[in-house]
Amino acid sequence: MESLFREVRRLIAAKDFETLAQLELTTPASFNWVREVFENIHVKETPDATALLWTDGRQTQRYSFRDISMLSNQLLNFLRNKGILQHDIMLTQMALQHSNWLAIVAAIKGGFRMIPAATILGVQDIVYRFGKLMPKVVIADAANAPKIDEAEKLSGQQVVVKLIAEGTRPGWYSLEDVARESIEAEAAPTLADDPLFLFFTSGTTGMPKVVTHTQLSYPFGHLTTASWIGLRQDDIHYNISQPGWAKFAWSSVFAPWSIGAAIFAYHQEGRFNARDTLAMIEQHGITTFCAPPTVLRMLILEDLKAYRFRFRECVAAGEPLNPEVIEIWKEGTGMLIRDGFGQTESTCMVANLPGKPVKFGSMGKPTFLYDVVIADENGNILPDGEEGNICVRTGNGRPSGIFKTYFDDAEKAKEVFRNGLYYTGDKAYRDEDGYIWFVGRDDDVIKSSDYRVGPFEVESVLLEHDAVQESAVVGSPHAVKGYEVKAFIVLNTGYEADEALARDLFAFAKENLAPYKMPRLLEFVTELPKTISGKIRRVELRAQEAEAKAKGIQPEQEYGYVR
Repeated sequence: MESLFREVRRLIAAKDFETLAQLELTTPASFNWVREVFENIHVKETPDATALLWTDGRQTQRYSFRDISMLSNQLLNFLRNKGILQHDIMLTQMALQHSNWLAIVAAIKGGFRMIPAATILGVQDIVYRFGKLMPKVVIADAANAPKIDEAEKLSGQQVVVKLIAEGTRPGWYSLEDVARESIEAEAAPTLADDPLFLFFTSGTTGMPKVVTHTQLSYPFGHLTTASWIGLRQDDIHYNISQPGWAKFAWSSVFAPWSIGAAIFAYHQEGRFNARDTLAMIEQHGITTFCAPPTVLRMLILEDLKAYRFRFRECVAAGEPLNPEVIEIWKEGTGMLIRDGFGQTESTCMVANLPGKPVKFGSMGKPTFLYDVVIADENGNILPDGEEGNICVRTGNGRPSGIFKTYFDDAEKAKEVFRNGLYYTGDKAYRDEDGYIWFVGRDDDVIKSSDYRVGPFEVESVLLEHDAVQESAVVGSPHAVKGYEVKAFIVLNTGYEADEALARDLFAFAKENLAPYKMPRLLEFVTELPKTISGKIRRVELRAQEAEAKAKGIQPEQEYGYVR
């Protein structure tokens, strides 16, 4: 695999995607990305090259590949000396600090299973994770450590090792304890199929599913992400994403470090500031850039021509790009933003590759590890121009970035792996030139400011309020966020739909949901549209909401959340 990574790096730099697609690939029995790629290539050959460039706008810290290797080895030795074994579970919940990267490298090298948790998740979200997969190790920063302590109390379970990533806290180990360990460590004998990442991802008909990625699927699979971005070894790559989300692993870890590029991280305290972000991009000479459309919509509100950029490639993922955003970005920076498509369950599957013709509005063509087809529910491949399911052919023995299974949900796994295909849950069509055109999501997951919100979770909380008889949650079109969460509420007898009750429901939601999940709009209705079998037709509510927003109509009994 070491030689394969070297060859892929060479082909990406040469933009020789035809040869890349023809590489003969076989799945190895064993694989450890840290040992075979991070250490055997980068630490050995370019130990002093910048691996991570971190700043908070006031101070900047540089970490070489050797630095990351030594610090992560100390963390691995510390955990092993505390009795943590291969296959044990580690949960992390930290803001954008260097400890995130150390934890990931240590987890891979040690063969641990890892649950990344976003800082925006609340105590109940952590309790849910503890109930599904109780970690033996938790690494958290000062702001999130109290959530872990509270989740332990509520769940009745105890974490074996709690490590705080900054300062000290009673009952927690500190980085000073880790710093006493040896800087040398042996990699665990990991199999390629060993579970590595356990991503909790929102769905439409239940609580979050647990996507299981292996030692091979994400570290190796993100070579497609590197090819989409067009990364080179001398790049400084900036991906705007927070730890805990799959996209952080995509472009803030594996894509750049598989190539040997430097990762740039800007830790902004408080709300996202477009002007400060652009200043950091200019100051640190960012050459490759990835951001979700939500962020790009905020960046283009600034005077882009006032900055001197050094961009070589710019990409965006998370939702389809608005043509206006593409045009304004190109006018202001001189760079074309290229779209790409993938999921938590995969790496970059479809993309507009660097140097290749771009059809505006298309997601591009399949990347080199994926045999992507448009199929119907029975597995029949559909002719060009006909809308169907975005699927990937499986069972051909070639490694890819597709996840292994859903933990503890065999039925859901059967639903997406059938007919010799993996069904992504998204709709598209293929044109006569092989370009794939996104049509829409096949489920009801709401994409708001690049967060995924499962309606069922929000509806379940709202139903706990005494006044609520039924609830249905959909995305309401929003100029900046893409969509914001809206709840349609049917009240129990004896309750009156008014502003006071709306405020009470907003407060209840705020208390029981993570901030990004809580509704920003509430509309009281007398009934919800349903199928014959009684299932709520969210598609009808979405269409109704889109039409109202397009016409500038505000329903009489709609209320907005006020901070």
